[in-house]
Amino acid sequence: MTDSVSKIKELIKKGVSIPVPESVYISSEVNTDRIIKGVTLFPGTRIYGDTTLILKDTKIGSEGPATIKNSFIGEKVDIKSGYIEGSTLLEKVVIGANAHIRKGSILEEEANIAHTVGLKQTILFPFVTLGSLINFCDCFMSGGTSRKNHSEVGSSYIHFNYTPNQDKATASLIGDVAKGVMLNNAPVFLGGQGGLVGPCRLSYGSITAAGTIQRKDELRKGRLMFGGMQKAGNIPFATGTFTAIPRIVGNNIMYIANLISLREWYSKVRILFVSTSFPDELLDGLKLTLNIAIDERIKRLKDFFGKACDAMHTNESEGLISEIYKNGDKLCDSLKETQIKSEFYEDFIRSFQKNMDSNYIDSIKSLPDGCSEKGTIWLNDIIQKVVKNTESHLPSLKIK
Repeated sequence: MTDSVSKIKELIKKGVSIPVPESVYISSEVNTDRIIKGVTLFPGTRIYGDTTLILKDTKIGSEGPATIKNSFIGEKVDIKSGYIEGSTLLEKVVIGANAHIRKGSILEEEANIAHTVGLKQTILFPFVTLGSLINFCDCFMSGGTSRKNHSEVGSSYIHFNYTPNQDKATASLIGDVAKGVMLNNAPVFLGGQGGLVGPCRLSYGSITAAGTIQRKDELRKGRLMFGGMQKAGNIPFATGTFTAIPRIVGNNIMYIANLISLREWYSKVRILFVSTSFPDELLDGLKLTLNIAIDERIKRLKDFFGKACDAMHTNESEGLISEIYKNGDKLCDSLKETQIKSEFYEDFIRSFQKNMDSNYIDSIKSLPDGCSEKGTIWLNDIIQKVVKNTESHLPSLKIK
């Protein structure tokens, strides 16, 4: 008897539904104790990885073949078909057919994507919805308050995350962590057949009309952005030219700072909701995936520093590029080691614990405004401390 057949028999015996056992493959390293009674594995399912966790009432492969590898999947998730690796999906997430979800992706409660969506190093807060035929790698997106009032990305949308200089210091922040975790902000809408050129920052209430390529930050709330084709042109161009370095570095730092504040939220707030439906193993997966995302952004920033310094003849340069040459690696190392304490935490957590329920989403949505504000102040303090640390290494850089 092969390992796969043996593991399938174990799973069926303990109450995992496998309608056509001979069509399912379970790799030898998979720990069957981490696939819980009540899971359904449809024909064409393949499961790999010793860290893979699948909780009850989750359906894998309900519309076609599905592969799960070293991923952490909460309760009542519906994965229609596709490939998921090194990612964490929380309760009631829906993944459309032919998904391709790569390492470092987190989809929080009730986030959902339609068919043929590619994600990598992508974080979607609760209720965020992506349409069909979308490439949305290297993004954070929040906004909205419920399944009926959510941030959304229209079909055939692209996040442009690779430059002619072959760098990926291009992650875009749509909404933010400090306000986004409170689930009380206006949704963002990115119209279909459009795109976002990273690294970019958009505030709550931002709307881009269908067909618009958004290239600039918009930090004002409630703006409608629209545009057609760029003016036609044909000009000399050579790779190795770096422009807007302060904006690129600043947006990367803000992205990393937000992820660091989210790590604090997971460690100090999400932990309060550990239960049979949100076990320690799922929280561990959430934190592990987030750390993968943070490490990726620091690596990409460090790579960008090296390319920019090589191109800008550093020994002859002054100002920011010279500071990057001298202190860029030190900054990246300090970001990896960042452990930030905030004096605003205790005030928030006392207020939060007085108002919390057993359910995470219900607890957040029912918080009094004063408590939400305290939480936002705490997380923003973490973000600003990361920014100040950056400016101590790169004094010419002023991050807004």
